[in-house]
Amino acid sequence: MNGTETIKNGKGVIGIEFGSTRIKAVLIGEDNTPIAAGVHDWQNSLADGIWTYSLDDIHGGLRACFTDLMKNVREQFGAELTSAAGIGISAMMHGYLAFDENGELLTPFRTWRNSITGQAAAELTEALGFNIPERWSAAHLYQAILNKEEHIPRVAFITTLAGYVHMLLTGEKVIGTGDASGMFPIDPSTGSYDEKMLAKFDELTAATCFGSKLSDVLPKIVKVGECAGTLTAVGAKLLDPTGTFGAGVPLCPPEGDAQTGMVATNSITPKTGNVSAGTSIFSMIVLEKNLSAVHREIDIVTTPDGDPVAMVHCNNCTTDLDAWVNLFGGLLERAGAPMPKGKLYDTLYALADEGAPDCSGIISYNYYAGEQVTELPEGRPMVFRSPESVFTVQNLMRSLVCSTVATLKIGMDILTAEEKVKLDRIYAHGGLFKTPVPSQKILAAALGSDVTLMKTAGEGGAWGIALLAAFMVREDRSEDLKGFLNAHVFAGAEGSTVSPEVADIEGIETYIKAYKAGLAAERAAVGA
Repeated sequence: MNGTETIKNGKGVIGIEFGSTRIKAVLIGEDNTPIAAGVHDWQNSLADGIWTYSLDDIHGGLRACFTDLMKNVREQFGAELTSAAGIGISAMMHGYLAFDENGELLTPFRTWRNSITGQAAAELTEALGFNIPERWSAAHLYQAILNKEEHIPRVAFITTLAGYVHMLLTGEKVIGTGDASGMFPIDPSTGSYDEKMLAKFDELTAATCFGSKLSDVLPKIVKVGECAGTLTAVGAKLLDPTGTFGAGVPLCPPEGDAQTGMVATNSITPKTGNVSAGTSIFSMIVLEKNLSAVHREIDIVTTPDGDPVAMVHCNNCTTDLDAWVNLFGGLLERAGAPMPKGKLYDTLYALADEGAPDCSGIISYNYYAGEQVTELPEGRPMVFRSPESVFTVQNLMRSLVCSTVATLKIGMDILTAEEKVKLDRIYAHGGLFKTPVPSQKILAAALGSDVTLMKTAGEGGAWGIALLAAFMVREDRSEDLKGFLNAHVFAGAEGSTVSPEVADIEGIETYIKAYKAGLAAERAAVGA
């Protein structure tokens, strides 16, 4: 069936993902490949010390993205998008969206980017014997309880961004297993929230103003492949105020961007993993067995189908690099030689590839926000060098690219060196790899592993959640997610692989040694 017939017959599947700088919708055909897309750019804001997106931004961004998808379908196929076989919603994991019993938001959305829950994260990690990072929903709730925030007695429901958008569209307070694993620990034997840890949390909060059991305010987990609700008339009107797109479409469980990235790179089996790099950077490594110890630098989350995953999440990646690129672009424009943005990035990445493997002692910290892996409560972007450093644009650019993966390497070294986790393959995707080879080479050197970019990975998490929605409506109900992806999505998929080079490995090891030593200056800058 061609694209036009797929659209007219409502056989396409739609995935929508809320990234940190872009909301993207992807329509896939019956062969699971993308046939149309829509986008809307947005940005978080820092309000009263909190990184947030307003509800108006969320609602308006969803509508604008879907409107763009419908427009592009109309222009490409001469057909109206009126229905679909399924829809999936994905978004940035973690954070804190708290509502009262009437569905009113109690406090502005606190995103993953905030580093304001240090006390709660430390106390919960100690009490549960399980690493609870600062950005997890449970840490945000517990910190608000410790702070005795006035809204706490009225909390009736908390969720993630994906869970919230799904609720807008279906009225269902549910979540997928993987996204849930970034709210509170999951028991891998049941695929549900860990009962013993829930009881411990309730014990910790029993004498506080919270007054509820944690299980009563968390969203219900719906397993991968199951229907998690249908698009209501209200939800359809939110997506498309013109009324062209109708209600009744089934939705799969909402998932986190980490999980949809794993799906989009087919990295859901043990000893496989992926790195997603944009505003933040994180690795997801599917484990063969439990880690031997609790590490504050490593989160234990799950794949969409519930397998344990070691996640190294770093709040900062490309923001500072982008700022430097804009600076060079502004200089060229002032000099009367403006350069298109794509060519500017390509040129500067090529210069980075020419830099000294160790960046000649030029060290960059890309910390716009705090960073748990290196124990920084706030960010201070910084570049420093020794007097003998060769300060060229090549070495500076290479340092800026190295800084995007430096904190990730610190966490990954714990997995590979201390925990002896073995990797068969690493897939990479995200904005850092739009100009692939230089950043791909530096990531390969940092991880000491081959790094593959798949041609399909450019569609990112929006495609990943569309695939999860397609899995929900699959004909063969005996297939599990791994079998579905292998047989119907990635059979014969192409990619480009880069292997680490000895000089690059040695160079980034030298860079990281200086980077760790220089963290004292970064901490002093935060303190001052």
